[in-house]
Amino acid sequence: MNLKLAFRRIVKTPLVSGVAILSLALGIGANAAIFSLFDQILLRALPVQRPAELVNLSSPGPRPGSNSCGQAGNCDSVFSYPMFKDLERLQTVFTGLAAHVGFGANLAYEGQTMSGGGMLVSGSYFPVLGLQPALGRLFDYDDDRTVAGHFLVVLTHAYWTTRLGASPDVLNRTLVVNGHSMTIVGVAPRGFNSTTLGAEPEVFVPITMRGLMVPGWRGFDNRRSYWAYLFGRLKPGVSIEQARAALNGIYRPILNDVEAPLQTGMSDQTMTRFKAKELLLEPGARGQSSIHREARTPLILLFSITGIVLIIACANIANLLLARGAGRASEMAVRLSLGAGRRQLLAQLLTESCVLAVLGGIAGLVVARVTLSLIASLLPADAASGGSLQFELQLPVVFFAAALSLATGFLFGLFPALHSTRPDLVSTIKAQAGQPSGAKAAARFRTTLVTAQIALSMALLIAAGLFIKSLVNVSRVDLGVDIDRVVTFGVSPHLNGYDTPRSRAFFGRLQDDLTAVPGVTAVAVSMVPLLAGSNWGSSVSVQGFEAGPDTDTGASFNHIGPGYFRTLGIPLLAGREFTESDGPEAPKVVMVNEAFTKKFNLGRDAVGKRMSAGGRELDLEIIGIVQNAKYSEVRQVPPPTFYLPYRQSERLGTMYYYVRSSLAPDAILRAAPTVLARLDRNLPLEDLKTVPQQVRENVFMDRMVSTLSAAFAFLATLLAAVGLYGVLAYTVHQRTREIGLRMALGADAARMRRMILKQVGWMTLVGGAVGLVGAYYLGRGAESLLFEIQGFDASVMAAAVLLLAAVAFGAGYIPAHRASRVQPMQALRYE
Repeated sequence: MNLKLAFRRIVKTPLVSGVAILSLALGIGANAAIFSLFDQILLRALPVQRPAELVNLSSPGPRPGSNSCGQAGNCDSVFSYPMFKDLERLQTVFTGLAAHVGFGANLAYEGQTMSGGGMLVSGSYFPVLGLQPALGRLFDYDDDRTVAGHFLVVLTHAYWTTRLGASPDVLNRTLVVNGHSMTIVGVAPRGFNSTTLGAEPEVFVPITMRGLMVPGWRGFDNRRSYWAYLFGRLKPGVSIEQARAALNGIYRPILNDVEAPLQTGMSDQTMTRFKAKELLLEPGARGQSSIHREARTPLILLFSITGIVLIIACANIANLLLARGAGRASEMAVRLSLGAGRRQLLAQLLTESCVLAVLGGIAGLVVARVTLSLIASLLPADAASGGSLQFELQLPVVFFAAALSLATGFLFGLFPALHSTRPDLVSTIKAQAGQPSGAKAAARFRTTLVTAQIALSMALLIAAGLFIKSLVNVSRVDLGVDIDRVVTFGVSPHLNGYDTPRSRAFFGRLQDDLTAVPGVTAVAVSMVPLLAGSNWGSSVSVQGFEAGPDTDTGASFNHIGPGYFRTLGIPLLAGREFTESDGPEAPKVVMVNEAFTKKFNLGRDAVGKRMSAGGRELDLEIIGIVQNAKYSEVRQVPPPTFYLPYRQSERLGTMYYYVRSSLAPDAILRAAPTVLARLDRNLPLEDLKTVPQQVRENVFMDRMVSTLSAAFAFLATLLAAVGLYGVLAYTVHQRTREIGLRMALGADAARMRRMILKQVGWMTLVGGAVGLVGAYYLGRGAESLLFEIQGFDASVMAAAVLLLAAVAFGAGYIPAHRASRVQPMQALRYE
């Protein structure tokens, strides 16, 4: 019966119901969309057995030597392979300890080649996770006993289904991984990609095959080479603290007795810190990923913003229900006087508000889907199209929207329901000629809600202004390179079995063939992709620069080809660029940027001086100085960087090409795969895109947060304006007789407008002041996401104040104008 009456009431008042449902749909939909990402990135556990038992290992502190860290976490979380084997052999607190690391993979199956990714895993990886295969078998402890001795591969379920047609005949077939024939032994279960959020490997390979999967790498016995990520599963009854204490009892002696004597050139202070390092254990239910850390602040911020939008929407609904409740005061009073219980009426009114909320929640799913599509369009292509993040509505999102709908329906409907069913029956029934009893309390509540809406809108407008100004600052950054009409892509011949001489010759032929394409004006090659988040560094020794034991001698580096700086528009300040003559047999040479000369006190006299990278012998002659240019991140200051000719490198891996053309970039995007196929049709082309696209992807977080915060702030301000208009319109309606009397006694239209607009001014002033305080703290919390702007910016706040004031007075002018046009005689006959 309650539901039937609720739907009848909704149909009877379509305008009020429509506004309520739309407002809730916008608020609930925005929250559901952000919750979808929040759940997938920060809450959802790995699809493995008892994920709460998993723990991740790290060891912050000095780690001199070679560090290789990536998407699974920072360099505090990587260990040497000998340390992993020591801990695996000696530990007693885990049912198993596992290691893993990602790698780039060229995959060839039955004549079809593709570029993808792989995961090197220990034999304990799948047993520790407790996974069962979808087909065949997974690795076990016997599959990583021998270095370079296990030519086995497990396919991910996604690769098996999308590329191999989910054929069960793949078992025991051969898959060529980075030039090596591997036997397919199984398929991982559906839904499991890896323990690294954001990683999309196609294959799993035993970790002892790393030397073959990463050509030229030799580090299994090197305790100063840190590259493996570790996690374990706690034994029943063992807590994290107990496990940490037990593991450090093993770890510290290894550090002090085995690894400390291997360290050279370390000061006493650093050695003390090295020996004092401890293992840290953290919950590993969500796996290991740098995305957890990087996305936490933006997601919490966006979730807070959408929560504010929902609060503003709920305030609007509460005001609408209060206004509607005032019209039903006599109905409620009559029902109470005829014997209806207040609890019964409360149940009816709350049912009506919950039905409105549920309808709003259903419509909110559509809004959530649209919002997720918007978010996907702001993310890099690989993140949006990969399998780690889903941009479709999933069951957790639907359940969240349903719970949020019911909760908001109860909360925004409670006060109007209590107010409408108050028990002062006589005064209510008699109040047909004047204001009903309790109207002042309701008016105060409505005014408070609108003032709160204004305050929240002010905070969101300022936050959006900060992010927009930050994005403008990012877009105006001088990159130090000319990226117009430049296309980039990568190619990895070493993954198809090319040795260094063959790779060197291949890179040269590819550059020549690209240069011959009509419209191409220049082609450059580099090992480190420009502004793609990749960082390569090394310690250096420089002629004339005295370095103590703890002196920072690190610098970024890149291997490049002839014409690199000319192609990318990086000015040469002194000396010369590399040429074709700077080959394997020529004297070793190097170029440096301005930041490098400043850090090592070289000045403009750097040309002719000598240096070394990673060694003591000064075997490199500086032949040129170039202007600073951005290296890996748009937001970072150009680091001290030195450049080496790739033709003199003893080991060549992936190289990235930069093709400048006088034609539209689309022409080169179409031509590049054809040129590569003519040289080697089995060699896949990687990450083909324009450089401007790569730059946009480099700052995707700035664009996403700015776009979404601006959209949500606009939505919040619109909802607040609707709420303000509704309250003022209702106030004018309630005060019609009063306004008529005032005008009959001589008040003119202008005075009536001022009376209403004065109320607008006070609400805006109070709400704006509260909002400024909230914006200050919101800005302080968001400072880590801002670029070249503080969390408190006077110009942004001033713009937000002016915008909100204009919106508020715009919303208030129509009711004010309506009040000024009330006819005294008509008002005196009112009701």
